[in-house]
Amino acid sequence: MGEMKSMQMGVIGALFLSVASSVSIVICNKALMTNLGFPFATTLTSWHLMVTYCTLHVAYKLNFFENKPIDMKTVVLFGLLNGISIGLLNLSLGFNSIGFYQMTKLAIIPFTVLLETLFLNKKFSQKIKFSLFLLLVGVGIASITDLQLNFVGSVLSLLAIATTCVGQILTNTIQKKLNVTSTQLLYQSAPFQAAILFVSGPFVDKYLTRLNVFSFNYSPIVVGFITLSCLIAVSVNFSTFLVIGKTSPVTYQVLGHLKTCLVLAFGYTLLHDPFTPRNIAGILIAVLGMLLYSYFCSVASKSKQGSSESAFIGKDRDTTPLLSQEKENHEAKKLDKHSPV
Repeated sequence: MGEMKSMQMGVIGALFLSVASSVSIVICNKALMTNLGFPFATTLTSWHLMVTYCTLHVAYKLNFFENKPIDMKTVVLFGLLNGISIGLLNLSLGFNSIGFYQMTKLAIIPFTVLLETLFLNKKFSQKIKFSLFLLLVGVGIASITDLQLNFVGSVLSLLAIATTCVGQILTNTIQKKLNVTSTQLLYQSAPFQAAILFVSGPFVDKYLTRLNVFSFNYSPIVVGFITLSCLIAVSVNFSTFLVIGKTSPVTYQVLGHLKTCLVLAFGYTLLHDPFTPRNIAGILIAVLGMLLYSYFCSVASKSKQGSSESAFIGKDRDTTPLLSQEKENHEAKKLDKHSPV
């Protein structure tokens, strides 16, 4: 019971850290890009990942965590895939309207559900699917203003959706299958993510903005906001891997849409962005969907836990799904013990 409570507190802590850091970095980056005119999003992301790696390297040298070797091919492919997905999302925004870009982000949830159902044999109840549908409708109402389609933009969006879903599923799978913590996986993959974005970032940003990142006027206040953004990004990257490892890619995407609603609300209260009844209605519907998703997942988790324990005692142990579930529960407990949160 104590171990279960500790695991629940770890999940709550990870979710809170993810929301707080993500909303903070959005506000910081909005000030940097909108008010200070620094539009180089892909290059900035590469700096985020480099600072994250350097911070984790210092933490490793100070013995805050142990490094567990992971197969180099796995780490390289995983890092490159995540780096490519970030670049594709930025290109998708550049080639599409903001409304279509928001649709792209919304499509990640159903696509992730589809992939996990087809390839990982994961089951989603009708109630959970309904709550996800409600969430997507709410976020769509709150954030989508226009839809303009073009062929290149649509292709880039499909590639962005596919790479993002696979990358997030792998983030969860690698941690559980190889029994590594979020810190260990991020520490080993961050250099490869940073490298591909550091090389491609200036070209992507120049194509999208018609400006050169190296000829930008870096005033002290711009450098200060870039530094602040990079420091917050350490928490964002860490909490992303932590949340996906402790929960699931779908739950992380649900959390991402909660951040969208919070950003819209903060934009209205702090930055005085335009806010309409449609935004309010959409946010309320989305929050209802999130609450239902959380409730249905909690009920399903308790039900599955009880049935797994009784089945393990009284039924045939050669059933593959049962063994798979018991193994996953065991690995999840081991992961929780090694997790820094």
